[in-house]
Amino acid sequence: MTLPDLFELSFAGRRPEVALEWDRDYTFGEIDDRASRMANLLADRGLRLGDRLCVYLPNCLEFVDLFLAATRLGVIFVPVNVLYRDREIRHILADADPVALITTEELLAHVPADAPAWTIEELRGAVDAFPATRQIAVTDGETPAAIVYTSGTTGASKGAVLTHNNFIANAINVVTCWQITAADRLLLTLPLFHVHGLGNGLHAWLLSGCRLRLTERFAHEQAATWMREFSPTVFFGVPTMYVRMLDWPPAEAAAIGQRMRLFVSGSAPLPAQVLEDFRALYGHTILERYGMSETLMNISNPLYGERRPGSVGLPFPGVAVQNRRPDGSLAADGEVGELFLRGPNLFAGYWRKPELFTPGDWFQTGDIAVRSADGYYTLQGRRSDLIISGGFNIYPREIEEFLAEQPGVTEVAVAGVPDPRRGEVPVAYVAGEFDAAQLAEACRQNLASFKIPRGFVSVEKLPRTALGKVQKHLLPRWEP
Repeated sequence: MTLPDLFELSFAGRRPEVALEWDRDYTFGEIDDRASRMANLLADRGLRLGDRLCVYLPNCLEFVDLFLAATRLGVIFVPVNVLYRDREIRHILADADPVALITTEELLAHVPADAPAWTIEELRGAVDAFPATRQIAVTDGETPAAIVYTSGTTGASKGAVLTHNNFIANAINVVTCWQITAADRLLLTLPLFHVHGLGNGLHAWLLSGCRLRLTERFAHEQAATWMREFSPTVFFGVPTMYVRMLDWPPAEAAAIGQRMRLFVSGSAPLPAQVLEDFRALYGHTILERYGMSETLMNISNPLYGERRPGSVGLPFPGVAVQNRRPDGSLAADGEVGELFLRGPNLFAGYWRKPELFTPGDWFQTGDIAVRSADGYYTLQGRRSDLIISGGFNIYPREIEEFLAEQPGVTEVAVAGVPDPRRGEVPVAYVAGEFDAAQLAEACRQNLASFKIPRGFVSVEKLPRTALGKVQKHLLPRWEP
């Protein structure tokens, strides 16, 4: 089975039903026909099985058309973060070697002048001339469907090759474990260039046959109106979205909560305090889960059962998880280790870098975690974020969670900085109205001495990726 086969459950089974709200309502039949016309246009322009197609677009209807067309032609879809600029785009173009990069006339200014660029405006003017006849070139689920480039926070980004089978396994797990059905209404404000929006949002919609409201982005000022007008039952978000939603009036939050069935959070750690505050305001416990570009979804809190604050939950069906010590042995329950994964959701390797990962092997995530006796996993941060101070291991997430509970703190990140005596010491970067002396005293009362931040740096906001993940390498330099 391939993605076009899977999506037939909606395109053939629910053809006359409303599928997507954008500038108007579109049925599954209309979305199907649009994808066929786009596939025929791309084939006319020379794209064939195995070719790469870069798409540098904000959320729009044509993004959906292009992805579906690529899955039918066997063209490898390469989404590009719309926040990327010349240097980052040039790296992806050189690595992926696409036939073309599709963008808007506005974003074209950020694309290298020598790139093989087509604008979506020119495609809009041409696509209606092509017939809506089907052509399906993919017959093998192991065929690459997409190359998703990692954020590259520790070096040049790498292209994770995701197959049709990877996406299928993920979609089935998401729809099954979270019980998404045709009766649901999904509000999708996440960027489709990321696997959270693409692999979870778009695929859950197409597999379940639910009704989708797609927006270009999450706009804090408009999102409450969207929720009131569309009445979604499912919402996929990132922690920064949920933090902003805490500012909405309590009466409006309660009304939204009454209509909603499921709030899901991912792409960055959800502070336990945000979960508790959100539950008090909306009457819902956010379901936190854990995934990666290379693996899609791995672990999730349960739909029914305890959604544990600070924890990402239990492994998805078919996903094997090991928590290992540095020597490779298995960490005991309650002991800090590094997560290793294996399963049908794991990618087929890095594009043009086969030496970095062999399909079928255990994948070393770089994420530090603790497993509880009853199987719940709690992330402690990235292995690269580990602070070793005077021989003691310090996991920033523990300090961040504590500081996030303190009055006046809106967001916080803890990072290690060089120290001539201890090697490294923790420093806290804090946004909000806070008193550094009071924070230091609170830490002295509640944390081991070596975990107390040596400084509290006031920042207007933390540097984050488009999906809300903190970019610690961009934090300002601390001067003691």
